[in-house]
Amino acid sequence: MQIANPIYDVVFKYLMEDSKIAKLIISSIIKQDIEILDFSPKEFVTNIDKTLKKKNQSEKKTERTNFFTVYRLDFTAKIRTNDSEKIVIIEIQKAKFATDILRFRKYLGEQYSNKNNVYYINNNGKKEKRACEIISIYFLGHELDNIHGIPVIKSEKIYIDVSNGKEIKQKEYFIDSLNHESYTIPIPELKEKRRNELEILLSIFDQSSRTNNDHILNVNENDFPEKYRNLIRRLQKAVSEPEIRKKMDAEDEILDALAELEREKEQEKEIEIKKIKEDSEKLIAEKEKTIQDKDKLLESKDKLIDELQKKLKIKK
Repeated sequence: MQIANPIYDVVFKYLMEDSKIAKLIISSIIKQDIEILDFSPKEFVTNIDKTLKKKNQSEKKTERTNFFTVYRLDFTAKIRTNDSEKIVIIEIQKAKFATDILRFRKYLGEQYSNKNNVYYINNNGKKEKRACEIISIYFLGHELDNIHGIPVIKSEKIYIDVSNGKEIKQKEYFIDSLNHESYTIPIPELKEKRRNELEILLSIFDQSSRTNNDHILNVNENDFPEKYRNLIRRLQKAVSEPEIRKKMDAEDEILDALAELEREKEQEKEIEIKKIKEDSEKLIAEKEKTIQDKDKLLESKDKLIDELQKKLKIKK
């Protein structure tokens, strides 16, 4: 079966716009029971348009992408805990480049500072305002530097008694509100990993299933449990959507432009390093010449002094 490649932002967004599928994916990752999930997409326009315009003008192209939007998917979820329920903000971001970490930090800061990320509970008959906890899920299009072979990595909030190093099992709203748990999913690590249901689910991102067309993956629907079939069929449906195919082409164009920019930056860096090296060598050569000239001057001075001393002896 052919499905649209969810590594593309437009396909990923199309997939997660289905609330049942989004709830299934998120609850499978965070291992918590989500009662209600509200999707609130955030759209950001990048300045890559200027790059593409300049690139296309130089190549005398008449067609170009007007702009390209990068989506970070934000969800508000009501989660059932053992003895109560709470509202959390679930932020999902996809990164194609390791340098996107600064963008992640910026968006995370926005979540913490957003005064609307609150909910109310009934505390002994009184209405009490609470800050929503934050859960971050990062889908990375690249491998990590030091951790390999692990497709899903959880960074969680753990309390430690500093005096004895033991973990404190009780939870505190104050601490949880000022810290957050995160899940990192390096997509290249999903290859051939099918050890549990979550890894089976996430195998829809496995890029080793690509066809000759990077937009399309080949999967076997029977490899997935029945509860994941709707997800597979939605990705299958995305293949036939003209607007999605058009936006996937636009993403390819963006990535090509970014790759070209990176190559140009590397070339500029190499030229700059070469120039610095040449300037350094020139400076060293000039310094050596100055030292040689100084030595010659001192040698001439010594000869002159010797001649003067000889003349003085003759006169005596």
